[in-house]
Amino acid sequence: MGPILSLVEPVVVINKLGTSFFEMALTQTVYNRSMKATAGDSNQAQAMSSRFLLIQSVLSSVMAMLSIIPLSRMADHHGPKVFLVSSQMGSVLGMFTLVIFMYCEVPLEFLYLGSLLHGLSGGGPMFWAGVAALASLSSEQRKRTLKLNIVDFCFGIAGVVGGLLSGYLYQVGPSVLLLTAILITAVALLYSVFALSDSRLSLPYSEGMVGAENVLQLFVLKPPLSWDSVWAGYGRAATSAMYLSSFLAVLSLFNVMGDTALTLLGRVFGLLQLLLAVTDLLSNVCFTSIYPLTLRWFSGFCFILSCAISYISAVPIIYLSGRTLRDGAI
Repeated sequence: MGPILSLVEPVVVINKLGTSFFEMALTQTVYNRSMKATAGDSNQAQAMSSRFLLIQSVLSSVMAMLSIIPLSRMADHHGPKVFLVSSQMGSVLGMFTLVIFMYCEVPLEFLYLGSLLHGLSGGGPMFWAGVAALASLSSEQRKRTLKLNIVDFCFGIAGVVGGLLSGYLYQVGPSVLLLTAILITAVALLYSVFALSDSRLSLPYSEGMVGAENVLQLFVLKPPLSWDSVWAGYGRAATSAMYLSSFLAVLSLFNVMGDTALTLLGRVFGLLQLLLAVTDLLSNVCFTSIYPLTLRWFSGFCFILSCAISYISAVPIIYLSGRTLRDGAI
């Protein structure tokens, strides 16, 4: 039983299922309230929802940054499980603000309280700090990189399943989806508190997200797509599927290069993740601010911009590849 309780994968899977359900409930609820407030004008509803998601993202990210130092000090004394417990407590409390919003006549801005609670508890960065620390400590040193990517694989699987199921549960009833999300997240929290084995070592870690994601989840709800909750769930599942291909790539490299070489590569990407934690906030501000301004003339401008930035980032790689080929020919 001991080795099973040292696994952090169950926490990742259960927590991801809960957050997938909650994110679907939140997006649909905010958009429906915005449609009601704007008398059915989809462009105004998109702008209103986009503004809400922008403030929510900034508030949660800033509060998470402020919580890093006190939570890190607690982890030094009580182990990295503090990161998991704290962030999941914030998630559950944040979800209850949506329950109050759905059943009481409160303004949309009330949901910012949930973002505040989630951020102050550490949010996503602290959750993944705890996951990475416990995953590393429960694996052999020579297989540590592979272990972390197995965790990512489990996260991707849970995201696919959560995305596929969330749309159907929302059609059963928004309340059913939300209460299911709270119950599942609470199970993950209880597992972390009472079942997961602990250690007093810690390892800093963070994860960045794509800046246009908030825009995309709103874009698919408006005409001409007008996706319902089921199709929106399919979209979320497809986004999470990228973790599966990433795992297969790392598994292939592990067989060829071994853990030492991959660790050197994982260290480079670890430094990049620190930068991505900052650029995540900046990109969310950028894309979510631009999106409402382009709704009237070209609502897909954000995606064109995102593609352009991605292709520009490939220019140095193409240049270096060409230079290497020329040097080899000489």
